[in-house]
Amino acid sequence: MNNFSSKLLETAVNELAKLPGIGRKTSVRLALHLLRQNNSEVEALGNALIKMRNEISFCKTCYNVSDSEICDICSNPGRDAGLVCVVEDVRDVMAIENTSQFKGQYHVLGGVISPMDGVGPGDLNIDPLVVRVQNGGVKEVIMALSPTMEGDTTNFYVYKRLKGLNVLITTIARGVSIGDNLEFTDEITLGRSITNRLPYETTFNR
Repeated sequence: MNNFSSKLLETAVNELAKLPGIGRKTSVRLALHLLRQNNSEVEALGNALIKMRNEISFCKTCYNVSDSEICDICSNPGRDAGLVCVVEDVRDVMAIENTSQFKGQYHVLGGVISPMDGVGPGDLNIDPLVVRVQNGGVKEVIMALSPTMEGDTTNFYVYKRLKGLNVLITTIARGVSIGDNLEFTDEITLGRSITNRLPYETTFNR
């Protein structure tokens, strides 16, 4: 419990402590650090956060974060629009892009099916993925969700929705350890998992 001599400092600490992974001690340290900075530096940080929150949008094709209606990846003619990698969130797009092994496009679901957390299929961007495949042009869908129970459940649900459509469904190789999150997987392992992907149906007997 901190005894603050300033309500303004206490309010700032309380707000910082709401951020994921930021404990009470860290929030105090961050607030005091900002207090020592020039006004212009703190204002630049505050303005950047406000501008990001108010002006950032989501790509109408893949649901990745973007500064325009269509993100740089989807609008890049050098990317293979027929190859779509399905991921949980934006952090996974960043992780896969860091491997420099994938030249297709993405589809960001915005989460995984998790009944315990009240997240069902209708809460995710699954219907737009089905429509995207139905519209033609997509030859392969790579399921690249983290190999957790929730990720595997979502993989199977998406597979059932896409099965019967004229598209190859594959999944990343299990070089990624079961239970690991994609964003924490090293780039070499993740890159190999993308390159050595498998037909999704072959994973049923594993």
